[in-house]
Amino acid sequence: MQGEEMDLGAHRVVVNHEDQYSILPVAHAIPQGWRDAGFQGSKDECLARISELWTDMRPLSVRDAARG
Repeated sequence: MQGEEMDLGAHRVVVNHEDQYSILPVAHAIPQGWRDAGFQGSKDECLARISELWTDMRPLSVRDAARG
């Protein structure tokens, strides 16, 4: 698969302290600063779940500052 990431099977949705989401193969350890967001599935399923959850792309600290 030249120029593409290999699909390593099941993925999980992870989130950091700024409410920014990403996916990670379940075979990989969750990096420091990230936590499991409670969803696992195929890469496409995880990306679809992130689309449902992450409706405001601004980091949490920026959203909080805008609220005053």
